[in-house]
Amino acid sequence: MLRLTDIKLDLNHQEDEIRQAILKKLNINDDELIKFTVFKRGYDARKKNVITLIYTLDVETSLNDTLLNKFEKDHNVKMSPDMTYKFVTQLPDNFKQRPVVIGMGPCGLFTGLILAQMGFKPIILERGQEVRQRTKDTFGFWRKKILNTESNVQFGEGGAGTFSDGKLYSQVKDPKHYSRKVLNEFVDAGAPSEILYVSKPHIGTFKLVTMVEKMRANIIALGGEIRFGERVDDIHMDENSDGKQVTGLTLASGEKIDTKFIALAIGHSARDTFQMIHDKGVYIKAKPFSVGFRIEHEQSVIDDARFGIHAGHEILGAADYKLVHHCKNGRSVYSFCMCPGGTVVAAASEEGHLVTNGMSQYSRHERNANSAIVVGIEPKDYPLKDGKEDVLAGIELQRKLEEFAFKLGGESYDAPIQLVGDFLAGRASGEHGDVVPSYKPGVKYCDLSETLPGYAIEAIREAIPAFERKIKGFSKKDATLTAVETRTSSPIQITRDKESFESLNTKGLYPAGEGAGYAGGILSAGIDGIKIAEAMALAMANSVK
Repeated sequence: MLRLTDIKLDLNHQEDEIRQAILKKLNINDDELIKFTVFKRGYDARKKNVITLIYTLDVETSLNDTLLNKFEKDHNVKMSPDMTYKFVTQLPDNFKQRPVVIGMGPCGLFTGLILAQMGFKPIILERGQEVRQRTKDTFGFWRKKILNTESNVQFGEGGAGTFSDGKLYSQVKDPKHYSRKVLNEFVDAGAPSEILYVSKPHIGTFKLVTMVEKMRANIIALGGEIRFGERVDDIHMDENSDGKQVTGLTLASGEKIDTKFIALAIGHSARDTFQMIHDKGVYIKAKPFSVGFRIEHEQSVIDDARFGIHAGHEILGAADYKLVHHCKNGRSVYSFCMCPGGTVVAAASEEGHLVTNGMSQYSRHERNANSAIVVGIEPKDYPLKDGKEDVLAGIELQRKLEEFAFKLGGESYDAPIQLVGDFLAGRASGEHGDVVPSYKPGVKYCDLSETLPGYAIEAIREAIPAFERKIKGFSKKDATLTAVETRTSSPIQITRDKESFESLNTKGLYPAGEGAGYAGGILSAGIDGIKIAEAMALAMANSVK
């Protein structure tokens, strides 16, 4: 197959125009073109009233070899890469031990799935509940303010990404095409096939629920074991001259499981587990993350600003945006986890803390668009502990901001909120305007100027008018800011070896995914899960040679 890139067509082109574009590009006759498929379809909306679709196509002709030579110097005509996933090993006959995966978000899910597909029969331990019970618990929190600290937006089958926009794109380098394996597994589990070719695929919460269930069933059918409501309270280690070696773990129930191979895919909010492994001496370092607010506009404002006369076009769908501004005080402000046609949701996992996140369904048909508008912070910004730096200080900063937001909202999980016009002017808000806030269970209008560090408030006040120059209506006075967004990423990194993927000082422990500081979203977490599964499988296979 040949891969043709940068094939540009009008937004409203006819179906046969793709075929005609191939014939023109390759200068071949119609009978020489055997077949083609769309590998990727994106768009260029820089000129919003003249939007162009951009295709990457896989093409089979009767002249493939001749055309490869003819277009040798044209980087837009190449051989299609082999993207078939190939397992690195299979379970050895004499290997009896079972690997354990802690956490069943996207990373843990794919770690367990790939291990199961290679025959290793993993045990997957998830502190939260299975995805349907978890959905009931989460919606119960949003409606009745009853927080289950072990089953919520952060904890449970599917991970935090289940209650999000379900974005399936990433900027991580992927030379082995692991992303294709992730997407193919999702399609096999019921995701729409369009996620294989649209440039910014997404799924949405309700579709993710059924997909996760099917993937769970697949793991079980392959001999895997999945246990919910099983929090890991201790990881056992032996220590000798060569360092630490994992030997097993203890669950909150007191049950012990023996294993020398543990994948730690716990997500970015498992603060008690971070503390536990730090106390055990596992090597951890503080890393940057970001804090800020959720901003909401009417989706129609974003559609008009991005797509002009083409707003509402079926192919384009609800418009998104990606923004960044470098501020005078040296900080950077950027949009994060933009959710077109979605809602702002309560995402707390600890009593007395208030956290926001964004969510969209597959249809993206809700009235508002929302995005995190966040400020990057560094470990040097974290508070000292007893006058000294602490690798877990980022967690304490998160907690401090979440506790303040909880109190400002009335200590009832209602979120503090402010109109953008009032925020920029430095005055409290009293009620909503055109933009009706979507956050549940409720909101309390106030002044957000003390919800974040002063440098962050200053930076966001500078950034919003700058974003107006890119998205008309972004700084409209009736847009809303909801506090507080703190869980953008893990505040720590559980450092691992670049070759073995094990913890730098603990053999048999494989830090994985977003919680360990190696992913940032569903797709990248799934990719990291595949890497971890392969590393564990090879280590287990080599251990019996």
